[in-house]
Amino acid sequence: MSSFSNPASSADKQAPSASHSRKHASTSEQRTERTRTTTRETIKRARSPVKRAPERATTARRNGEGDNTRFGKNVDAESFEKPLPPWDPKASLVAPTTAPLACRISTAPLAAVAPPSLAPQPLKQLSLEAQESAIIEDLLFVFMGFEGQYIRFADSYNPNEEKDRLLGPSFRILPGLDPSLRDLTTSMLKMATHYSAVEAFIEVQSKEQYGAVTHALCAAIRKLLKDYLVLMAQLEHQMLTVETFTLHVLNLHTKPTSHMLFQLYTLGLELLKANSILDDDAEDSLDDTDNIENILESLRDGGAQNGIPGKRTCKGGSVLGLVTKRLASMSGDPAARSLLETLLRESSRPYMSMLNEWLHHGGIKDPHGEFLIKEQKSIKRERLDQDYTDEYWEKRYTIRDNLVPPQLEGVKGKVLLAGKYLNVVRECGGVDISKTVSDVPANFSDPRFLENVSGAYSYANSSLLTLLLTTHALPARLRSLKHYFFLDRSDFFSYFLELSESELRKPARLVNTGKLQSLLDLVMRQPGSVAAEDPYKEDVKVSINEVGLANWLMKIVNVQGLDQDAATGSITSYTPAPSTSLVTDDKDIIGFDALVLDYSMPFPLSLVVSRVTLTRYQLLFRYLLSLRHLESLLVSSWTDHSKVRSWRHRSRDSRVEAWKRRAWTLRARMLVFVQQLIYYCTSEVIEPNWVSLMGRLSAGQGADSGGSPSDAGKVKRTVDELMQDHVDFLATCLKECMLTNSKLLKINSKIINTCTMFANYTTSLSRHLMTADPDLANGSESASTSAAKSKAGPKSSTTSTTSGYDPSKLPKLIDHLSKYEDNFSRHLKILLDTLNYLAATETVVFLSLCARLSTANEGAGGSGRDDVLAGLG
Repeated sequence: MSSFSNPASSADKQAPSASHSRKHASTSEQRTERTRTTTRETIKRARSPVKRAPERATTARRNGEGDNTRFGKNVDAESFEKPLPPWDPKASLVAPTTAPLACRISTAPLAAVAPPSLAPQPLKQLSLEAQESAIIEDLLFVFMGFEGQYIRFADSYNPNEEKDRLLGPSFRILPGLDPSLRDLTTSMLKMATHYSAVEAFIEVQSKEQYGAVTHALCAAIRKLLKDYLVLMAQLEHQMLTVETFTLHVLNLHTKPTSHMLFQLYTLGLELLKANSILDDDAEDSLDDTDNIENILESLRDGGAQNGIPGKRTCKGGSVLGLVTKRLASMSGDPAARSLLETLLRESSRPYMSMLNEWLHHGGIKDPHGEFLIKEQKSIKRERLDQDYTDEYWEKRYTIRDNLVPPQLEGVKGKVLLAGKYLNVVRECGGVDISKTVSDVPANFSDPRFLENVSGAYSYANSSLLTLLLTTHALPARLRSLKHYFFLDRSDFFSYFLELSESELRKPARLVNTGKLQSLLDLVMRQPGSVAAEDPYKEDVKVSINEVGLANWLMKIVNVQGLDQDAATGSITSYTPAPSTSLVTDDKDIIGFDALVLDYSMPFPLSLVVSRVTLTRYQLLFRYLLSLRHLESLLVSSWTDHSKVRSWRHRSRDSRVEAWKRRAWTLRARMLVFVQQLIYYCTSEVIEPNWVSLMGRLSAGQGADSGGSPSDAGKVKRTVDELMQDHVDFLATCLKECMLTNSKLLKINSKIINTCTMFANYTTSLSRHLMTADPDLANGSESASTSAAKSKAGPKSSTTSTTSGYDPSKLPKLIDHLSKYEDNFSRHLKILLDTLNYLAATETVVFLSLCARLSTANEGAGGSGRDDVLAGLG
């Protein structure tokens, strides 16, 4: 490494005698014996406190000092008659952790607890040269994390406390050292603090829960520390072999390494703070509530196997982001920049491996939860037919914003979509996951990094477009949906309604769905019908929804705000909580109002036509069916008005004739209203928007060129744009058909209910008209009259034959008809005013609807309506 210098360049220039003297001094470390006439003393020591022990011993003897004063006290014969208990420190194995390379040997005992007999000679009794030699030897031990004889851990440092080890030890120098040596030594001790802290950082951050990226970062730092220990060995060799090796020389040789360790130390502190290891947990107490979903997900995936659920953990992309941020802040320091670039390059390798697996295979290999894409394994494809929230597509794969490295911030959307698209293709058998992807970037330093993302996105998009539009024939599926749900070319459906009329007139809870399904299958297989040639007719099913259309729509609008969000189609739920603002009472809803079609869409087309999207089709279908059914009721009413004798007979009473004309006019106005509304919804809303959607689908097919993984060309059409176009088509149809505005819903529902009640009231009007017309009440029964009474039912026939002319009937009939007229006219006027306002503020297409519906107002009389019609009679 360039960070470490080799100080051995001056060793070869030293004299052989000096080298021999140094070696001789280093070998006289085992035993020293001195003899007097009175006693014998034996002293053992691990190493000499200074290198020139023999010279100091000779000097001491020359000054009249015996060996009894070497440790600062007199030793007499009696002191050895009672030996102190032996000091026998032992090492032990500590419990294993999830860090595979962590040290399992217990920490050494502190020098402060050693017996006084092992204390070194005080520094104040040593010469300046001897002090320097002793301090140099101690520094080499301290640089490797051990205490020296004169340099020891501070009293506040506890090596058994993890936080103390991570912050690094503080050191104290025994008193008596020369001030010049003390200042220089103190400045060099920072490197020892940083080394010990970095070593502890590696042991802690190598645990399993911190992820592969942190593990790779620790491996890169461990490699640097190995070179650091090599430097320590070289410096020790210099100390033993070079006579002129001084404390200043040692300081110069360790300067670059000290700077490197300082950078590693500060980077480690930032990571530890990001992991809440060195921070007070109270500061993050407020952030824990934001992680409820992640906590629940981790518990579902196996509890707290990856650490404490909810505790803040910096891993994966967060680690890369922290290193990148520090690299940007240290860009003016060439040494620090080179070091951080190396760390970023090495730590990004496992992340890039996960990224390439996601981009090119659509899979996630993320055992530690550190990739920017999160997979919700609890959301399964088998539940798509019950997914009312688009959960599979929207929530199965999501972006972890806090784990996105800065290098991917601008393309994280492409990364998400590329893997999602390819995952769908893979589930359909379109991706060979056993094939190894080669020639892809291995780290963030590769210049092809962004091209790799763009190319994978382009290839995945074109593959899924081909799968949807060509292999699974999405346009043909959508045309099939249009035939069934929008009643396009619906000759078969009219026949189905005729066959099932008796069943559909029952209350919804009594309707036999199996019988309706059998009738629908029979009709769709009828030779000559449009449905007979449809290859997807087996996917159409019949169901009954006992919630009325108006109430269902009101719940959606009130809970989800569909009228505001319809333009973007952001409907997230079609099963909202019950609302008290019901438009109609659904207790006695009949089969016609509860009938709805369902459709089984296979995967992967179910991603485009999801359950939410299909519900939009069902809403439009129920609305169009209600209008068609109301039209048939009014046409049936017109048939009665044309064939029943009570309506055909020209009465002598002008008031009866005027009442008939008013009833015919009201029926005609209602029929015009319904027919104009049907024409508007089908021809001016659904059809133009459908043509526009098919044009965009054709453009998507043209833009799909097959591509390859290496093709990084510009994507003209994406799958998400296609899906959004489909949602926009349905949302626009709902909005322009007046199904997303609560006020329009209420007004429209009241008008339709008025028309339905009037159409159903026609039979009763025919019966009451027999007693209100003196000619019919007093005349003989004709064949047509009998037929009318027979159609009205036995009860009606009995009433007509048993009751004669009743003068009070006509005023009641006039009053009832006036209520229908007033109700219809008032609500129609409110509807037109509302549509004019919305046409000016929101949707201009309502202007054409206003023009069409205004024709239904023609024929409405004023306050003198009865007299005018009576005069005409």
